[in-house]
Amino acid sequence: MAVTHELLRRGAVEERAYQVNIARACLERSTLVVLPTGMGKTVVAAMVIAEVLRRKGGKVLFLAPTKPLVEQHAASLRKVLVVDRIALFTGEATSPEERELLWRENKIVVSTPQVIRNDVRAERISLDEVSLVVFDEAHRAVGDYAYVDVAATYKEVPGRLVLGMTASPGSSAEKILEVCGNLGITAVEIRTEYDPDVVPYLHDLEVQRIPVEAPDVSKEIRTLLQVVLEEQVERLKKIGFLAGKPKVSLKDLLAAGDEARKRLDSGVRDGRLYGAMTAQAIAMKANHAMELAETQGLGSLRSHFDKMEAETKSKADVQFLKHAKVQEAIKLARESDVEHPKLAKTGWVVREQFMKKPDSKVIVFAHYRETADRVTQELARIPGLRPVRFVGQASHGNDIGLSQKEQVEILEKFKAGEVNVIVATSIGEEGLDIPQVDLVVFYEPVPSEIRTIQRRGRTGRSAAGRVVMLVTTDTRDEAYFYSARRKERKMHQELDRLRKELRQKIFVGEPGGETFVAPAPEQRIATLGEETRQEPSPRPQERPPSKKGQTKFDDF
Repeated sequence: MAVTHELLRRGAVEERAYQVNIARACLERSTLVVLPTGMGKTVVAAMVIAEVLRRKGGKVLFLAPTKPLVEQHAASLRKVLVVDRIALFTGEATSPEERELLWRENKIVVSTPQVIRNDVRAERISLDEVSLVVFDEAHRAVGDYAYVDVAATYKEVPGRLVLGMTASPGSSAEKILEVCGNLGITAVEIRTEYDPDVVPYLHDLEVQRIPVEAPDVSKEIRTLLQVVLEEQVERLKKIGFLAGKPKVSLKDLLAAGDEARKRLDSGVRDGRLYGAMTAQAIAMKANHAMELAETQGLGSLRSHFDKMEAETKSKADVQFLKHAKVQEAIKLARESDVEHPKLAKTGWVVREQFMKKPDSKVIVFAHYRETADRVTQELARIPGLRPVRFVGQASHGNDIGLSQKEQVEILEKFKAGEVNVIVATSIGEEGLDIPQVDLVVFYEPVPSEIRTIQRRGRTGRSAAGRVVMLVTTDTRDEAYFYSARRKERKMHQELDRLRKELRQKIFVGEPGGETFVAPAPEQRIATLGEETRQEPSPRPQERPPSKKGQTKFDDF
């Protein structure tokens, strides 16, 4: 069943209760909408835009933080709305004179915020006739970001209406209220996959963890590099860094480097600080090489060592490469032809998917471009698979990135079926119009719950989906896997808490139908808190039965 509206194209918007409920609320007051990736924030915006133009006329300003997002939103609005006059503003696409003319002629303007801020300051445009401003990725509206300046100008307009949209609003009520205050927002609408007006529209999503064992040679290399790392940590401690840190994390190493750099920048003259900078850099290089050996494979590690030896070397590079243990690690990596089992396992998982469903669409996510190349080559050997590497625009030496035009062409081929597997780095996580896929493969877990949700959200949208995570046992893969899981549980817990806390300070909409928030918030929050503290995950027989459409966690 589709939403019918004189300014919405017939059949363009499926009627979903939670989207309709949120859109109605947004028409009543300026609202921040918090919706997970893949749940249709742009659809909500389109419904609100259509009704605002019908009721009030005037102009609609739709802001997004990047040029690709601006172009994507403009294309989406043209597909959904029966409005011919939709203009796209970016600093590159339009000159100031062109924008001044386009502003007068068009009903909807989709733009980056910097362009609008500059045009308002130069008095090329005025927001007086704007009936609605949409802020995509609204959590950016802090500090001196351009959203804050545009919103400040818009606050002077009588009868104004603001719609903010985000999937990651921040974990505290204070952060959300700061965004709301900066944007002139007086209400919040939060939805999760567990809300009663959302559940009927979600499809089952199976998440499967597949453990793999690192090759013996990788473990041997890791042991060698661990010695290098520990030596540099001790060196830093003797200089006065990392005090009280019995087990030093990557975050600790980064903080030590920042502290040494700040001291030098402030004018402190202490030769030991330069030694600390070198020690920290060597420790980071050892840590990175360990990660490649453990989770990516010796091919990636060999390429990394080759690049280090070929490129201009810093003092830290020279000391790292000259270290006896590093030399031994390089020798082992170059003499071994053993590949990481993840590579073969990825091929097996993807081939199995196409055996079950020959017209499948699959995305494989890999953290490193080198790994994406190797995975693409491996999958290309399998009959029937047409894989393509999908990376960002930046080029690094011989590693050439993809232009925005090339990215769009690949996605169009993926939609049409000419390409049936995309092997993507983080560029595929958000901000691009990637269609529903049948299978998402994580070559390695990521420690961020937001990135995990964004990757996972590429499947299970319009049909049941499957996610496979490859986890190398006894490595940082496991640490990242459990970290993301804990953070995601905490995020759901925090959203529950925020609904309750925000209700005392700002208008908070209720999901349609019965919801746990109103009848028993304390009980629900306590339950989620208890779940968060449980480690490791409960056994299958201990789990409560899942509701229709909710994610099913197999060993997750």
